[in-house]
Amino acid sequence: MADIDGGSGGSASRKRADARRNERTLLDAAGAAFLASGVDVPVRDIAARAGVGVGTIYRHFPTRADLIVAVYRHQVEACAEAGPALLAASGTPHVALARWIDLFVDFLVTKHGLAEALQSDDATFQALHAYFLDRLVPVCARLVDAAAAAGEIRPDVAAYELMRGVGNLCIGAGRDPRYDARRMVGFLIAGLRRHQAVPTQPVAD
Repeated sequence: MADIDGGSGGSASRKRADARRNERTLLDAAGAAFLASGVDVPVRDIAARAGVGVGTIYRHFPTRADLIVAVYRHQVEACAEAGPALLAASGTPHVALARWIDLFVDFLVTKHGLAEALQSDDATFQALHAYFLDRLVPVCARLVDAAAAAGEIRPDVAAYELMRGVGNLCIGAGRDPRYDARRMVGFLIAGLRRHQAVPTQPVAD
């Protein structure tokens, strides 16, 4: 009996893992479709990208608002999960911070249509801004604190202020080909560096 129960548990776990993987595939496809065509893209186009039937999408996300919220949360989670991974894999905390900010910029400038949809009066969207801050500010703070502790950046950098500054630099990105938001954010991140004083040479007699 124990073996049967164990097998059933393993099968259930595999099914849950498969379901999560399938949902991630669907959300990635929806995000790509939103980027290419906006949040009003036909559901059949999203289904084609994901390799599923339209009914599968409606079974998971009965309304377009449900799908938009799920894509937004999925992208926030991906950004949040990247922080600790980058900190562990990068050569220095400052490199990890710069790479994470680059991902954050990707998130901000590729939301085509999501921002406008999230500003609607739909109650489904009302809690998302708080969710965004709750998930991402602590991740940014961990990276900032690590870089400050390593003496790589100024010790007075606040994660929320940094994210707000990056967000402001990304406003309008893609609307004016003369403006490169990523380049400006690069200047901002470089400006956080804590520069070592150059030792002065003794004056020769």
